[in-house]
Amino acid sequence: MATLGAYNKKHKVTVVGSGNWGSAIAKIVAENTKEHPDLFEEEVQMWVYEEELTVPPTSKHHDPGSKFSTQPHKLTRLINHFHENVKYLPGIALPSSIIANPSLEESVHDSTILVFNLPHQFIGGLCDQMKDHILPYARGVSCIKGVSVDSEDVRLFSEIIGEKLAIYCGALSGANIANEVAQEKFSETTIAYDPPPMDSRNPSQNPTPKAGTPQGQTPSSSQLDLTAITEHKDTRGKTSKVKLIVPPADLPPIDHNLLKTLFHRPYFHVQVVSDVAGVSLGGALKNIVAIATGFVAGLGWGDNAKAAVMRVGLLEMVKFGKTFFANSVHTGTFTEESAGVADLITSCSGGRNYRCAKMSVERNITIEEVEREELNGQMLQGVSTAKDVYSFLKARGKDDEFPLLVGTYRILKGEVKVEDLPDLMVGTPKS
Repeated sequence: MATLGAYNKKHKVTVVGSGNWGSAIAKIVAENTKEHPDLFEEEVQMWVYEEELTVPPTSKHHDPGSKFSTQPHKLTRLINHFHENVKYLPGIALPSSIIANPSLEESVHDSTILVFNLPHQFIGGLCDQMKDHILPYARGVSCIKGVSVDSEDVRLFSEIIGEKLAIYCGALSGANIANEVAQEKFSETTIAYDPPPMDSRNPSQNPTPKAGTPQGQTPSSSQLDLTAITEHKDTRGKTSKVKLIVPPADLPPIDHNLLKTLFHRPYFHVQVVSDVAGVSLGGALKNIVAIATGFVAGLGWGDNAKAAVMRVGLLEMVKFGKTFFANSVHTGTFTEESAGVADLITSCSGGRNYRCAKMSVERNITIEEVEREELNGQMLQGVSTAKDVYSFLKARGKDDEFPLLVGTYRILKGEVKVEDLPDLMVGTPKS
């Protein structure tokens, strides 16, 4: 594990977002900042979208004689008083070193590591709000699953954040149900982080070689002054429009070792890779496959049919990544990592997209009707992603190359029947 060694400064961490997953991640991070005082400041700031509520009757903290249970109080005060997010992660004790802060600007002040965990539709506005208040050499990790897709492009949330804030940002994704992680039930995750050249200091600090780099050599083993390189490549192999600032030499470098130290727990195992695009795509495309799996489950076709859909879906996920992010995507990200096959299995076994698709077939109603009845009208991620991916593929004349992804959208649109899915899957190309 990374150690402070010759570095006389420590990293300060802020978690931007405090829903159930944001609070669970903050818990993990705070446990590790306490265990590694040589690397991190113990206090972890957690930005909270402020709201007022009383402690609910179901909470162990509910006391009819307490003002917290009878009068509305700010959520940040409740979190800091009870060391629990009584609304979004009830029943889970949070480390006292987590400080809930309603001010975005204050919470990110002087933080060198920013962990993003919020609904994707708020990324732009919040980044605009914080961009003049962060350290110019800060680095980020996005825990926001999925990608932004339209007919024009596929964009990673991590790169949207990076461009907005002029920093480098990686991604965290995996088979991670927030409540189970918070309850310390064993799970795994994948962090994708491709350290910019300027962040490399010496050979021991970058243990994972880039694709195509001979084993044992790293960018930092070069005789070049890598800290002078302000350019870095994006996930498509193009020079990023972001000009990065070199972190101070007296801070421990943010590399694979340090990120594993920050996020790995005995109950939450972390693998760190460099494939940011693959990790991000896995979190998006698996939702489409989960809908298709739910369709065949609703027909009562059994586990064999579900396994067949998952197999074909995994192939198309790999092919999508290889086709549109050829410079950075690795097949193994989908077939070996939690962000790929493990997240796919979880989503196709009992995730919300799977369950609602199954209900739609069993009840002989549309997905939209299920969304209204079960989700108060909220759109499933798989439904919106299927539509966007179809538009993206159609615009490039590649819709015939992804029959399962496209076929799932056609079923959602009512153009074909669920029973047609096996025929639609025929011809799915191998990657």
